[in-house]
Amino acid sequence: MPFLVQLTDDATRDLEEIYNYIERHDSPDRADHVLTRIEAAFTNLSEHPQHGNHPKELLDMGIREYREVFFKPYRIIYRVTGDNVFVLMVADGRRNMQVLLEQRLLYA
Repeated sequence: MPFLVQLTDDATRDLEEIYNYIERHDSPDRADHVLTRIEAAFTNLSEHPQHGNHPKELLDMGIREYREVFFKPYRIIYRVTGDNVFVLMVADGRRNMQVLLEQRLLYA
């Protein structure tokens, strides 16, 4: 039975910002491609949510409740609760992920 994948408001905002940035600085076609690939990752999460890795930055702090999958350079951070997958963040992995994860997940 597939899991229900739900995006938080923050994750939805992340996707909009990524799309708009690529659309402005590259092309609408490239923005569409990236969005399609990220959405495919969400579909895969529905079938295999436990296949994601624990983010290294959180493991170093002893936190194992979050997982991540990649569509490089983007990291999709999520949490599995019951039959639900909550996507909490979609971020460019070239950013300072330690700070971003702490701000968005631990001190929110």
